[in-house]
Amino acid sequence: MRIAILADLHLGYERFSSDSYSQAAEALEKAYQSADAILIAGDLFDYRHPKPEVLAEAINLFRNLSKKEFRAHVEGFEGRGAAYTGVPVFAIAGTHERRSEGAAHAVELLGLAGLLVDISQARAVIAMDDGSERIAVSGVGGIADERFREVLHSLNPKPAEGMFNVFMFHQSVHDLLPFDNDYINIEELPQGFDLYIDGHIHNRVERECHGKPFLIPGSTVLTQLKDAEQEEKGFFVYDTSQNTFSFEKINSRRLVFADVDVSGKTPKEVRDTIMERVEKTISGREDRPIIKLVLRGLLMDGFKNIDVNLQDIPARYGKNAIIEIDRKGMESITSKASLDGLRNGTLDNVSVNDSGIKILKGKLEAYKYDMSISPSLLFDILSSDEKRENVLKNAIDFIDGSKAKKPEI
Repeated sequence: MRIAILADLHLGYERFSSDSYSQAAEALEKAYQSADAILIAGDLFDYRHPKPEVLAEAINLFRNLSKKEFRAHVEGFEGRGAAYTGVPVFAIAGTHERRSEGAAHAVELLGLAGLLVDISQARAVIAMDDGSERIAVSGVGGIADERFREVLHSLNPKPAEGMFNVFMFHQSVHDLLPFDNDYINIEELPQGFDLYIDGHIHNRVERECHGKPFLIPGSTVLTQLKDAEQEEKGFFVYDTSQNTFSFEKINSRRLVFADVDVSGKTPKEVRDTIMERVEKTISGREDRPIIKLVLRGLLMDGFKNIDVNLQDIPARYGKNAIIEIDRKGMESITSKASLDGLRNGTLDNVSVNDSGIKILKGKLEAYKYDMSISPSLLFDILSSDEKRENVLKNAIDFIDGSKAKKPEI
């Protein structure tokens, strides 16, 4: 059986919303053409409360996919929820879909509508129509990182006998993001599976877990604008009978990540350098790339950062490129940890959400809060879309009731 492996579609990502839809549509169509079943490892949506128009786009995407004639079908399902379609399109919730305990998430809604099978805390069996092969896919949806070990122990996922077994999840992994001991290590994942699939990280990863392939396909749309995202977007296709896989590319907006050394330069020289880099990047092309310019170094003595006026640059080249200028590298860096991270590139794959959770956790520890409180769930409450008064009330209620109420898994 050939299975397509996708992740992190981020439908509704506001800055590049049209890219999120068109690139997801192309990935899903190519996945159908290339494989017998499709697995999506979380973060189908960019927000935990998708707007109606975003849900409508998602419904159209998966309704079109559900009408296609796959060569395999859903044969069995066990765990939380149910399978409301026989079409072999499977997904789990990611960190962007995670909601408070008892609340339905957006992936679950697509599952209830019969547009895909939600296996966030479940296992499904896929069978080829000709009876030639059956595989089992066990899924665990995105969970607060500090609770993932506990949830794994509680669920205790095991491979099904006599089948090819896949374990799919959506978490930070310490081997790839060594910044927090709450992140699980690869060797802590359950043993006995033939293939391990993760989402959450937006660049492509090919490793091993317990001697078997461990794959992260990366996102189908640019969101973080990190150096590692310059690679082409797409998805994996895994052949379970041959135990081989390949990466299938999709058409995606080009990202050019450029370091600009401003050391010893005047403000005019900085402007001239930036314009030269932009014009060289767009020359002879019509693809309107994203150009992220990262300014590093100290200006010529006598000049301050405020003297460098670059506000007109994005508009000046707006028809030919989407330009983002990061000036933080011109600022004085007081944190050795941050400086080390910038130097060795280890911060590239940390999302804003993960960074925020880490900062909040540090503050809770500094003020000696009872760490039975889940920093990830508290962060979700504090970053909700509700009014400020409701956010504060919900946060206080959560802290006060954290001992009495078991957090969501």
